[in-house]
Amino acid sequence: MRGGGVTVAAVYGSAFLLTAGAFASTLWHGLAEPGNALAFGVLIALGELARWGALPGEREPAPLAAAGALAYALLGESGGVPTTHGVPQTVAVVVAGGLVGIVPHVARGEGPGLDHLARRVLTVGFAALCFQPLYNSGEVTAHLGRGPSYALFLLLLLLLTALCDAVVAALLLRARTAPRGTLRRTGGTPAPYGPLLRDELRALIGIGSAVGATGTVMALGVAATGLWALPVFCVPLLLAQVSFRRYTAVRITNGQTIASLARATEIAGYTPPGHAHRVAALSTAVGRELGLSGPDLTVLEYAALMHDIGQLSLLDPVPDGATAPLPAAEQRRIALLGGAVVRQTGVPPAVAVVVERLADPYGEQPLPARIVRTVNAYDDWSRDGAGGALNAMERLRLGAARDFHPEVVESLARVLARGGVAPAPPG
Repeated sequence: MRGGGVTVAAVYGSAFLLTAGAFASTLWHGLAEPGNALAFGVLIALGELARWGALPGEREPAPLAAAGALAYALLGESGGVPTTHGVPQTVAVVVAGGLVGIVPHVARGEGPGLDHLARRVLTVGFAALCFQPLYNSGEVTAHLGRGPSYALFLLLLLLLTALCDAVVAALLLRARTAPRGTLRRTGGTPAPYGPLLRDELRALIGIGSAVGATGTVMALGVAATGLWALPVFCVPLLLAQVSFRRYTAVRITNGQTIASLARATEIAGYTPPGHAHRVAALSTAVGRELGLSGPDLTVLEYAALMHDIGQLSLLDPVPDGATAPLPAAEQRRIALLGGAVVRQTGVPPAVAVVVERLADPYGEQPLPARIVRTVNAYDDWSRDGAGGALNAMERLRLGAARDFHPEVVESLARVLARGGVAPAPPG
């Protein structure tokens, strides 16, 4: 079994065992505080029912359910009365409520993926394990009381829980980019873990922070005033969900506009079909290999999609759209014209800067420009008949330290060795 498969199996297996043990323990000992369990179970189910189809790049499509699950994990009292539900019942109620809520989505073929479900189980289990035993034993209130120290304790647990979720999410994403072949045979390595984890941690600034804050405040509100606090804190999170989804939808629309503009050179016959999207996909993989993440990867992807847009100003198309063999002066002219076009599209100025500097000496280029230049040359050269991909890598290595940055060339070789992006087909 591949390394990625082992990781996924370990995460899924841990979530399944935790769920099975939680249900078995709850059935054996019975429900503690059934009213609380029912209220939070209903809240989680409603949160899952309120989920809309996940947009690309959206980290938490059901924030209300996530906040309710976290609140139940951090619940120590209800209306001033101590609770005793513990870790197993917390997991059981969260899973039961979530399963009830996703049934309509599953019936429509829009249910959440197994990765999302496993993360929810493990994250809630972690939060409950960190809080419930300490609180129920009286250690927390004995040493911290109920003032600012207790609030700091909850904040620490919230940060640890968020870190736990980010670690699991990055592990699963890394497993999805594991090599298709045997590592020993191909020499490939899994995608670097650091950039993936940074992406997940950065995502916490958005809807993730709203979920965490709302879940914690829900737990504190229920502890002070009882279950009536739950509906009060649902409305702000639902409004935040709507706002974040609108923002995500705008970003997706911008991306689709850029992708459509990138096809203009193909439709006009200046570049071969799929060239821009192949360069964008491979550039993004190389950028992640080199440690880029978040907004930097977005700029890299957009610049790679639009790197040939300057060719539309040429009177005669370049043969096969291959700009790598052109004289440096001609490449420079196309890059500057492309940057001028990009500046008129409304995309971030950083994208235009990358396009304009594609023909600069590699030692003076920003990293995204180095990556796009290298990947573009690879895609151009790899279409030269049988063995084109191997010949392209050989030419890149021969040009390293002169026309292409050696570190970028070797990163491209590692990505290709993993088989994460298929080489361009022969022309």
